[in-house]
Order: sequence, then structure tokens, then C-alpha cells
Amino acid sequence: MLGEYSIEGCRLGGFEVLIREVLNFRYEEYPFELFSGSHLAAIIFTVGCMAGLFIFRNRLEGMAKSWLKWLLVILLVLSEVSFQFWYGLNDQWDVTINLPFQLCSLSLYLCTIMLISNNYRIFEISFFSSMSGAFIAIITPELFFGFPHFRYFQFFLAHLSIVLSCLYMVWIEGYRLTFGSLMRAFAALNGIAVIAYAVNKVVGANYMFLMHKPYNASPIDYLGEYPWYLLSLEGVSLLLFLLLYAPFYLFKKNRKSER
Repeated sequence: MLGEYSIEGCRLGGFEVLIREVLNFRYEEYPFELFSGSHLAAIIFTVGCMAGLFIFRNRLEGMAKSWLKWLLVILLVLSEVSFQFWYGLNDQWDVTINLPFQLCSLSLYLCTIMLISNNYRIFEISFFSSMSGAFIAIITPELFFGFPHFRYFQFFLAHLSIVLSCLYMVWIEGYRLTFGSLMRAFAALNGIAVIAYAVNKVVGANYMFLMHKPYNASPIDYLGEYPWYLLSLEGVSLLLFLLLYAPFYLFKKNRKSER
């Protein structure tokens, strides 16, 4: 298997064959299992990176801060480019899958713009949508390719980069959120959902899971049947936004009490 191998008339060495194998689209050969060893490893790695960013937050200054910022930008861009390339390589690119209307895809684009522009309004939307979507996606991913497939690494790296980008803006850049930020982000998310729903109707997609539930097991399974789970999602999203805002509220309250 690691010798020479002929694909489409080309003679490939062992390394090229191995690369081609992990780039294939035969998900039945690389099944993903929820909370398997490889999944738990990805979760632990994610938490470890988050903890590391927090521990070293005060040491990241000057060039180190700039290097980290642009490393995150590169990871975000490479995650998206490699994802689109992979679909194209396997002749699987489709408007029902590859347009940037899934919540985590939107978060990836928003986080890239946020890091490059340092725009506070983009930060507001990015933080709430990303931290409520990307981190949950790491815990309960809609993923059909397991370790060591390319998609396994691309999926978790993309979502990790999204989470770290938002935490970078808070812990390194010192950005803070207000209750107004929460409301603006919630309104923006619903506005994006309206656009995604229109796209779904036109192209027959299921962006943001607005047409049916994910095929993999997910928390949405406990929110009722279609279309009622959409109303439940509204409530859950608002609750998650409130939980994400709570540390900022408590921090601000403690600062006032110390004065």
C-alpha cells in the first residue's frame, strides 16, 4: 500500500498515496465517533489552548502579540481555503454545502475581518455567534470524517481558531462587551438567519439548520420537531448569549465596587 500506485494514469509514491487517501471523500473508511478517543483528544487540545492563551495573556506584547494575531488570521484563511479546495478536488463542491451560511462558516469570516480591522461592532457579533456556535460544534460536531482524515484536522483547527480569535480580542486586546452588545449581536444573528433561510429556499440547502436537524447527534435533538425547534433555538441562543455576557457584567460590577 505504501509502494507505487497508479491514480488517473500517474505513478505516485507511498507518501503521495497516503496524502491522496486522507483527502478522499469516502467517509465510511474514516468514521467519526462522538466522544471517541480522537474526539476527546481534540476537546482536550482545545481546552489546553484556551488555558494557555489565558495563562500567557499578560506576556504577549509587541511582536509576540502581532505574531499571534496574524497566525490566527492565517489559520482562519487556510481553514476555509483548504475546505473549499478539498471539496473541489473531489468534485463535490455544491452551493448547498459550500456557501458561507453555516454559523461556524460565518464566524470564520467574521473573525478574520475582526482580527484584521479591529472593528468593535464586528467583534460584538463575532464573539457571541462564535463562542456559542464554534465551541459547541467542537463538543458535538456534525462531522462525518474521523481521525486521521484531512477533514478531522481541518474541522477542529477551524473551530479552535475561531474560539481563540474571540478570546484573543478579550484577553489580549482588552475588548469588553455590554448588554447593548448582546442585543445587537442577537439582532444581527436573526438577520443573518433570515438571509440564510432565503438562500436555503433558493438552492435547497440547510444552512444554519433552518430546514431540518443535523444528521449527527446534537443538542438540537432535544429541542422538539421541525419547525418548533427553531423557536427553541431562539431561546437557547439568547440564554447562551446571556451566559457569555455574564463574566463581563460581573467584571464590570466588581470594578465598580472596588472604587
